[in-house]
Amino acid sequence: MRRSRLIQFAGVCLALAMTAAVPAKAEPLAKELFGAKTLPAVAAPAAYGFYSKGCFAGGIAIAPDGPRWQAMRLSRNRRWGHPDLIRLIERLSREAAQDGWPGLLVGDISQPRGGPMLSGHASHQIGLDADIWFTPMPNKRMSVAERERVSAVSMLKGDTLYVDDRKWTRAHEAVLRRAASYPEVERILVHPGIKKKLCDTVQGDRSWLHKIRPFWGHHYHFHVRIGCPKGSTGCKPQAATPRSEGCDDSLAWWFTEEPWRPAEGPQKPKARDVMTMAALPNACRAVLEAPAPPSEAVVTLAGPEGLPAQVTQSAPALAGAANPASLLLSLQPADIPLPSPRPYR
Repeated sequence: MRRSRLIQFAGVCLALAMTAAVPAKAEPLAKELFGAKTLPAVAAPAAYGFYSKGCFAGGIAIAPDGPRWQAMRLSRNRRWGHPDLIRLIERLSREAAQDGWPGLLVGDISQPRGGPMLSGHASHQIGLDADIWFTPMPNKRMSVAERERVSAVSMLKGDTLYVDDRKWTRAHEAVLRRAASYPEVERILVHPGIKKKLCDTVQGDRSWLHKIRPFWGHHYHFHVRIGCPKGSTGCKPQAATPRSEGCDDSLAWWFTEEPWRPAEGPQKPKARDVMTMAALPNACRAVLEAPAPPSEAVVTLAGPEGLPAQVTQSAPALAGAANPASLLLSLQPADIPLPSPRPYR
């Protein structure tokens, strides 16, 4: 009897040991959850969290083709943003044409509901960031395959930190000046060499230069960032840029060895590769769970006329959202317009 009990006890211990050896199911990464969403959260527009740690509801897409723009890398499905940003891009595409810029090649904006991306950017999470290529739009409509294959052109001379004068034009300066002129735009990130080029050559009004901020990369495109939109009480703003032109010692630092010195020791994993939902605002869970619109067409801006009226209607509150003003939309199938054929088809 005693031997039987010992055998039973040993069996229980073995079972417990085997259970302890099996790791608990890991919490899914936020990038996988947000990357799986192909359409936005049907809700009143609102940004939650910070540019590099958050999400957004009520997003809209910029159409693959517009009168003065073409969206690139369509397979990434990163044409989405807060309506304030998408409308600003459309406006920039029209008004920059007055300055000699033939049209925008629009790079990454955000995923349909924001959040950390499966690859690439650390920011672009709350629908308020957009990349615009320094390559002007060509005079033809590129195919889907071309938009995947064509590369933006670096503005730098070889492997240097300085702009290649054979590539830089007054139109490049003009499109940056135009983008910086909008009150919603808080900063525009460019390579330090491009910032220096502007500091050395801009004449007349230079007040807009304080919005042009030097940063690593960004010699193929410029990064437009707008401030937290009205009504987005859950949005965390970024510190304001200095009011000075930024053509001083702060810029000179970028032309020393220090900013480009390789990091030493083991590298930490990128935040997006370890970030779970626990790191994001609570409202982002509700954003993930919110319903999607019936089609991409009803939430896509194709021109200056804007979106169908029903996209901006209000409805019941988004459960769990930090901002009580976030509302679900009521979209009736009978009210949904049929999409027009895309030019590249």
